[in-house]
Amino acid sequence: MKTAEDFAKEQKEISVSEFFEKNKHLLGFDNPTKSLLMAVKEAVDNSLDACEEAGILPELIVKIKNTKEDIFVVSVQDNGPGIVKEQIPRVFGKLLYGSKFHRLRQSRGQQGIGISSITLYSQLTTGEPTAVWSKVESHKKIHYTELHLNTVKNEPDIIKEEDLDKDILGEHGVKVEMILHGRYRRIVEDYLKQTSISNPFAKISYTAPDGTKKIYPRSINELPKAPKIMKPHPYGVEFGTLQRMLQKTNSKTLLSFLTNEFSSVGTQSARQICKIAKVDEKLKPAEIDRVIIEKIIKAMQTVKIQRPPLDCLSPIGANELEKSLKREYPDAEFVTSITREPDVYRGFPFLIEVGIVYGLQEEEKKNNNGDEDEKNSESVELIRFANRVPLLYQQSACGLTEAVKEVDWRRYNMGQKGGSLPSGPMKLVIHICSVWVPFVSESKEAVASYPEIIKEAKLAVQDAGRKLSSYLSGKHRAGEAKRRIQIFERYSGEVANSIGLLTKKDGKEIEKKLKDMIASRIHIKNIESSEHEEEIKKDKNDNIKKK
Repeated sequence: MKTAEDFAKEQKEISVSEFFEKNKHLLGFDNPTKSLLMAVKEAVDNSLDACEEAGILPELIVKIKNTKEDIFVVSVQDNGPGIVKEQIPRVFGKLLYGSKFHRLRQSRGQQGIGISSITLYSQLTTGEPTAVWSKVESHKKIHYTELHLNTVKNEPDIIKEEDLDKDILGEHGVKVEMILHGRYRRIVEDYLKQTSISNPFAKISYTAPDGTKKIYPRSINELPKAPKIMKPHPYGVEFGTLQRMLQKTNSKTLLSFLTNEFSSVGTQSARQICKIAKVDEKLKPAEIDRVIIEKIIKAMQTVKIQRPPLDCLSPIGANELEKSLKREYPDAEFVTSITREPDVYRGFPFLIEVGIVYGLQEEEKKNNNGDEDEKNSESVELIRFANRVPLLYQQSACGLTEAVKEVDWRRYNMGQKGGSLPSGPMKLVIHICSVWVPFVSESKEAVASYPEIIKEAKLAVQDAGRKLSSYLSGKHRAGEAKRRIQIFERYSGEVANSIGLLTKKDGKEIEKKLKDMIASRIHIKNIESSEHEEEIKKDKNDNIKKK
């Protein structure tokens, strides 16, 4: 029989790398197809983040080469600021290492797992090291590194290091190359296309395994305004978070703590919180116990506090999103987009954007090849983004999907079966940007179903839905008017002859007058249709000016 001491001897610390080595599916490596996509995605996300933070318009070169059956070489090169020699091993060879976890500012990466997880997967499936070329502007030479990830210590093992004179990166930039087991599918192109939509300032050159080359050009030539680091917002702050903040603060009083450590809290708001909580504003933070913390949290939810500032977020923007969608889908009948004001969950600000692309010609061609009713009953294509990054998997588990399903699309002239996505020839884009996106897993494929996020996403979808409904109503009215006019045209000869017999006048002269009346009616309808479109554009421009 084992004793407590025997059990104690068996206990030992588990390295985070060892954990993910045994549970790589948590990082998104469920199957070979998805694993190959993850390698491209993590490297591209890193490159875009680096370029943006350095104020450089991104130019990325993505290549996938098939060396033998199910073995691929993935390389991603950027024109970013480069990575200093000392940091390269830890960035690419250490899990949970990065600069973005502890700061509240919108970025693609959050956990410090992404690119180092690819190093782990690569060595697990092929045993090959990850190769990194880095050129920093202040250095003349390129620093080259080959490395593995030591899963027992969660530390990088450097295989090879040297400085190169070759000029393969220009003045600055990074190139990473990984050899891994995978399976190639067109979902890689889907990811790059969607990345181009959500990052209209980036130029991406892509070479597929068969040698096919494609360029995703930028549609705007300036970077979005860089988001600023923010402090937590009091709405939604949890007990443990507030307790930790009180323990770490340098503020001398509760009043100064509230004004110094939180976003959007001024002296007046802080005094209101203290008054409602019935707590002395001069109380020292270190002396605040559990009972007082609970009172403060309740008071924070009661006091009216300004919403968090928008400058900590970097949305795509309604105009930019619409331009991107029109560039990618030039044959669409109707394109619109909206950007909501920011809201808060758990003290973190977030913002929702929605775009709609309706009536693509390619969809109409498919309809003509088959049963139209059956085709129109198919669900719309839902395109999800989080901090400008496409979410291609776990759609049904995503809070954004849930929000779309909760909308009654029949009110917006779209088909919908109970509790499902709407149906029809439409692509629906929904984007959440936040200083901390609540993903359901480490693979960052779906957004958690926080009530605040679902509510705001639903409102955003409804805003865009009303614009679509207005367009479809106008289209329907124009179609009905056209059908009525066609009926008059079809029977105008018979009507003219009948009127001629009754009035004993020339039937041909009467038919000519009837056709002139029909032509003038068509002209009036065209003017009304143009005015309707102008009204939609005017409303949209007015909304943009207000924002």
